[in-house]
Order: sequence, then C-alpha cells, then structure tokens
Amino acid sequence: MPFRLKPTIGVGAAVVAALMLTGAWFIFRGGDAPVAKAQQDSSTAGTVDIAKQTVDVTEQQAASFAVGPAGTREFRVLKNAVGNIDFNQNMLVQAFTPNPGRIVDTYYNVGDEVKKGEPLFTIDSPDLLNAESNLLATAGVLELQIRTLNRVKQLLKAGGGAQKDVDQATSDQQTAEGNFKAARDAVRIFGKSEAEIDRILNDRKVDSILIVPSPISGRIISRNAAPGLYVQPGNAPAPFTLADISTMWMIANVIETDAPAYKLGQPVEVRVPAYPDAVFRGRVSTLGLNIDPTSHRQLVRSVIDDPQRLLRAGMLATFTIEVEAPKQSVALPLSAIVREGDGTMTVWVTSDRRRFERRQVKIGLEQDGWRQILDGLKPGDLVATTGAVFLSNKFATAVTG
Repeated sequence: MPFRLKPTIGVGAAVVAALMLTGAWFIFRGGDAPVAKAQQDSSTAGTVDIAKQTVDVTEQQAASFAVGPAGTREFRVLKNAVGNIDFNQNMLVQAFTPNPGRIVDTYYNVGDEVKKGEPLFTIDSPDLLNAESNLLATAGVLELQIRTLNRVKQLLKAGGGAQKDVDQATSDQQTAEGNFKAARDAVRIFGKSEAEIDRILNDRKVDSILIVPSPISGRIISRNAAPGLYVQPGNAPAPFTLADISTMWMIANVIETDAPAYKLGQPVEVRVPAYPDAVFRGRVSTLGLNIDPTSHRQLVRSVIDDPQRLLRAGMLATFTIEVEAPKQSVALPLSAIVREGDGTMTVWVTSDRRRFERRQVKIGLEQDGWRQILDGLKPGDLVATTGAVFLSNKFATAVTG
C-alpha cells in the first residue's frame, strides 16, 4: 500500500504544478484579456478618442439623444436682494385733532377702509364753543348797528338829526360787520359748513361737537382713540393712523459691490412667501446716500403697486431689479451643459449626430431653464441637448481607464 501511494502523490503534485503553471500563464496573459474585452465592448457601444476629445455613439444610442441647434435668446440683466415690505410712509397720515377736547364718539376700527372726508371721531371742543359764542355775539352787535344806522338816516331825512350821527353809525355798522365776518370764518375753520353756521345763527344755539374727518382715503392701521379720552393737537399717540395701501414700500439693503448697478426708476419685481405665485411690480424710488460701515450695504427702496391690497407691512420679500437692457446671446437648455469635475462647463457638439466633440464653454445668466453662452458656441451649432451627461461620463471613463 505505501508503495502504491508514492506514484499517486507524484501524479497529484504534477497535476498541481501544471495547474499552477497554467494559472501563471493566464495571469501573465490576463493583462491583455480585459483590455481586449473592453475594446470589444467599446466597439459595440461606441468609441472614444481621447486626443480629439470625441465620442462616437452607436445608432441605437444616437436615437436616444436629442440634438438641436444652439439658438439665441434675450437675457435680462437682473440683480436680486432680500428685504421687507413696509407702508408707503409718504402716504401714511396720523390723524390728530386740530383743537383740544374730549372724544365723544369714534367710528372706525383697525383694518377698516375710510374715504377722505369721512368722520373718524368727534370731540367736545371748548374752543369751538367759544368761537360759536363769539359768532352769536357779533351777529347781535351787527344787527343792532344796522338798526341804529337805519334810525339815524331816517332822523336826518326828517330834519331831526345830524350828519355826524349818520357817519358814526355807518362806521359802527361796518366795524360790526367786519367782526361778524371774522367770527363766521373762525367757526368755519373748525370744519363747520355754511349750512351748519346758518343753523347756529337761526337757532341761536351753539354746538360744541367738533368732527375730525379723515385726511386721506385709506385703511386704519392704528387706533388709540376712545370715548372720554382727552386729546390735544400733535400729542402722541395719534388717535388714528391711516395709510393709503394701494402702494407699498419694498426696502432692501444691497451689497456694496452691487450699489453702482442700481438707478432711480429701474423696474422691480417683488415676491413674498405668502403669495408664491404672485408678482408685484414697481420702480426704484430711493437710493441710500451712504454705505453702512458695519454691513457694507446700501439702502434701496422701491414703490410697489398693490391694487388688491395683499401685501402687509413686515412681510419678508425678495426683489429682482432689471439693471440693464436685455441682451441677445447664444443660449442652450440647462440639460445640454455639463459641469466637469474641475469646475469647467462643457457641451457636446456634433455635425453628423454620431460623433460628438467635447467643447468647453463660458456660461452667463440662467433664466427660464436656459443658460446664456458667452463663449465657445455659435448660433446654429448642433449640440446634444439630452444625453450630455452620458457622453461626459463615457469620456471620463475612457480617460481614467
């Protein structure tokens, strides 16, 4: 038995040795085998020429690509910034009483719409009371002087009076008439109409209630008025604050480097998160005269039209300003442009839709799904508008492989 095992072991060793030699030969030849297979696959799926930076695609692959000519589009030169909405301070009015007194009635609350001239509140005014009392007094004096003048004229005509008495009565009547007119104007200053003044004179009854009308048409944004509250002219807080909200302010602070691009009158588009589908339009109305030394930003204020009264003061907003006239440039869809690993931007140009050449381009603005091409393409050049990423990946694989 031991005698027979020896040749068996020898045969096994020989077989193992043969297998090891065969494996070594295949390992030695294996450096070429994967390459040959890759070349075969490459010939089936298209070829890559690294030197010329081209990729040839098969007919089946070409059918899955969209190829189109580079066109031209107008690109608006825009600047963007973040800011907030505020009331148009030029259309915001604090409604004070013109005379001191106690509030009797109020007619509006915060959020109410008011038209110009409508009463906001009334006060019991001692000054109006004095003015009306003076009016009644001067009216009585005028009436007396008119009767006196008529009497002395009749006496003079009958030969029982002197001319000097007529002259004196005429002077007194003219003085009384002047005082009456001044008193009537004083009452009118308080806001009383001619009809109301005539009623005071006819009834011989004063009315100390002073109506404070709205100075503008707008919305009540603040109210501090209450019946019984004593108010005086100019004493804060104002009983009512009103704002014309048909226009609002958009206030933004733009970076210092962008400051030279902004000009008065430039068109503005404003968007707010509360109404993502709405665009509010206006124009730049004010540019700050200084740069903030801490933030290095400049104030840019715009007047925004809001006919539907949707905007609210304090809303966060973004604005877009067209700082130059639109520019006509070569343009491609975003899908036609590939950002390479080194940060360069490339497109794939073709003349026969089978061979694609890698070309580096310089890009500009992006608007509405299109990218401005500043350099590297001419209008009419055929470009892979889809499949560009596939071509770049195929090219990169060949380079790294």
